[in-house]
Amino acid sequence: MAKIKNSEEDELTIALAELAFQKEEKEKLVAELIIVREELAFQKEEQGKRAEELGIANIELVFEDDEKGKRAAELIIANKELVFQNEEKEKRAAELGIANKELIFQNDEKEKRAAELSIANKELAFQNEEKEKRAAELIIANSELAFQNEEKEKRAAELIIANKELLAFTYVSSHDLQEPLRKIQTFVSIILENENDNLSDNGKYNFQRMQLAAGRMQQLIDDLLAFSRITTTELKFEKTDINTIIEEVKAELKDTILEKHATIEAIELCPANIIAFQFRQLMYNLISNALKFSNPDIPLHILIKSRIVKGSKLNNKKLSPDKEYCHITIKDNGIGFEPHFSERIFEVFQKLHNKEVYGGTGIGLAIVKKIVENHNGIIIATGELQKGATFDIYFPAN
Repeated sequence: MAKIKNSEEDELTIALAELAFQKEEKEKLVAELIIVREELAFQKEEQGKRAEELGIANIELVFEDDEKGKRAAELIIANKELVFQNEEKEKRAAELGIANKELIFQNDEKEKRAAELSIANKELAFQNEEKEKRAAELIIANSELAFQNEEKEKRAAELIIANKELLAFTYVSSHDLQEPLRKIQTFVSIILENENDNLSDNGKYNFQRMQLAAGRMQQLIDDLLAFSRITTTELKFEKTDINTIIEEVKAELKDTILEKHATIEAIELCPANIIAFQFRQLMYNLISNALKFSNPDIPLHILIKSRIVKGSKLNNKKLSPDKEYCHITIKDNGIGFEPHFSERIFEVFQKLHNKEVYGGTGIGLAIVKKIVENHNGIIIATGELQKGATFDIYFPAN
């Protein structure tokens, strides 16, 4: 019985302890509820305040929305105005861009023009300086020309006197000199023929030498007379067939041509405006010269041809590029001459070969050159030893 009573007391003690614990928990819960209620009351109060604030804020927001709407409308109007202004600005900017480009172009043109004007001014200044120099040169040249004219007048007077003296010399040469010379030649021939048996070998040799010297003197007088006639005769140009002149020269030199077994070939010869008798002398001298200086081991061949050619194609400073020239070539296969003698052979009394082997006075080619100059032309000689000589003649075609 005692154990059962103790057991119930224990259970009651536990139950009381449990009940006390639960009471404490409830009190805690009540305290928490009170706090929650207070919190809720505070929150409700705060919510009320917040609601009031939100009401005020909503009113403010509505006002602000109205203001924003008004502002938005103003902004729309302002934007439209701004867009319009921007469009105007863009148009103006485009116009200004075009204007600037035009201005830049004009400035460039002005600068170019200024540069051109600067160059033109410099050129003009240079030209003015050149003109002043030229004027000064012309003054000097005029003075020089006046002096030269005076000298030419003096020279002309001297030439008139010289021509008279030359004519007198020509007369003396053709009469007074040749007559005693012919007598010397005649008497030498008579002595050699009639007194041949009475002469010693040395005497015969001396008379033969005298005869040769007289012959050379006769040739010299004839050549000097020919040269003087070329210088003093009136220049009369006429259209002439060069073939006819060459045939006349060939007929005159027929015996020498046959002796030398020479062939003279004339091809493509055009009519020329020439002084006929002088050109006959020219052809005679050149052909006889070729015959004289032929190579004894080779049959002589003389080629004569001509053509009309523009001066600009001849590359010669002595010839006008604007004129047409008759170009005559006389080429042979004789003994020729050394190239450095190409100018010297035209000088009076110049002989390139031994006079004992090749006769002549050294005047023949001087006469040729003088005739070419009388035709306002030039003559060029080219040659090579043992390979022949070529004479190129150029004179105006008209």
